[in-house]
Amino acid sequence: MTQHVKSDIYTRVTEKIIAALEQGERTWVPRWNAAHQAGPVSRPLRQNGIPYRGMNVLLLWAEAMEKGYAAPIWMTYKQAQELGAQVKKGEKGALVVYANTVDKTEKGENGEDVERRIAFMRGYTVFNVEQVEGLPQHYYAKPADPLPVTERMAAVEDYITATGADIRHGGNSAYYAPGPDFVQMPQFETFKDKEGYYATLLHELVHWSGAKRRLDRSFGEGKFGNEAYAREELVAELGAAFLCTDLGITPEVRDDHAPYIASWLEVLKRDKRAIFSAAAHAQRAADYLGGLQS
Repeated sequence: MTQHVKSDIYTRVTEKIIAALEQGERTWVPRWNAAHQAGPVSRPLRQNGIPYRGMNVLLLWAEAMEKGYAAPIWMTYKQAQELGAQVKKGEKGALVVYANTVDKTEKGENGEDVERRIAFMRGYTVFNVEQVEGLPQHYYAKPADPLPVTERMAAVEDYITATGADIRHGGNSAYYAPGPDFVQMPQFETFKDKEGYYATLLHELVHWSGAKRRLDRSFGEGKFGNEAYAREELVAELGAAFLCTDLGITPEVRDDHAPYIASWLEVLKRDKRAIFSAAAHAQRAADYLGGLQS
């Protein structure tokens, strides 16, 4: 794939997210209570039931919200045909991306063989099952109702406890303190609901995951308002959205994060790969926290 094609994918995706942010929309916060939503929001799923990850989660959430799809399952045109089905006439698919590396042998300065690992990305098109006719009936089945809130919250509490993070309560701010390595949270009772508390705590745990002795994630010295700070906040926003969805709770749009939109826009306009990097880091954080579960 040529550099021109690769750059086009980065540009297309980034411009779409920029446009949404400029309207105050965060495409990574699914509208759990939208009228079109027939059941709990999940990660988008491939036709074989395997969830999408990282950047593709954001792309397909955005597409589903824009088009009003309730079904979480997506497939290529060919996969639909292999199932004896057909994409409806006139339907337009959604972009997803595939990234990998290839090893290439080249000649060095002295004529020796030099192995190089080259990263590449390609885009391909998928369709929501609501755009496809003739699929086996289970593809159109209504999503199961979520567990009662009390059961979901108990599972989230167990998940958080299993991380082993030092979580302290008091004051009126939620934050991760890197030096002493603890998460500070306001008292549980100060939140409007249980889901708001846990969504906020998951955001801070994504920050916690980036410590040097964990994932060693760093964008430079982060100070409020600078680029490093904005990039880390974007990772925490995306990571929390992934975790909230996986755990069945409502992603929280925190009022104190509204000022960050301007700084995110600056980063995205300056670096077309920034959202891809942030999504990748967010997925690593979600995987790391998930790996701490017993």
